[in-house]
Amino acid sequence: MKTLVKTFVVALSLGVLTSVASFAEGKPGTRSSTVAAYKAGIYTSVDGKLNIGLDKEKGGPVDVMLKGADGRIFYSQHLGKNEKIYRGRLNVNELPDGVYVIEITNGVETTKHQVTLATKQPEAPVRLVAIN
Repeated sequence: MKTLVKTFVVALSLGVLTSVASFAEGKPGTRSSTVAAYKAGIYTSVDGKLNIGLDKEKGGPVDVMLKGADGRIFYSQHLGKNEKIYRGRLNVNELPDGVYVIEITNGVETTKHQVTLATKQPEAPVRLVAIN
């Protein structure tokens, strides 16, 4: 009788373990199907504008934000799951000098790019006086 009970308990525990394992995710460490991969490029133009180019896959949303050092959001753009391309031009001429962060996220991965704004102080003209 003890052997029968032990066999039953072992069989039951193996059955439970097998059913629990079948509910587990098949590929641990992979991204969810609702996350879109993206590639971003950020560059400045001569006229003081900040250009952002973003190419992403369909299937998940991506958010682009310009934040101040204190976390305040100055610009935000949400790209839906069906959008593939984003090209933005931000006029940062009116923002005060300081350090800002461009944050691009798909909910799982976040890319941060630091932007420093500094106004060049005007220099006094150097005057040359010569006598011949």
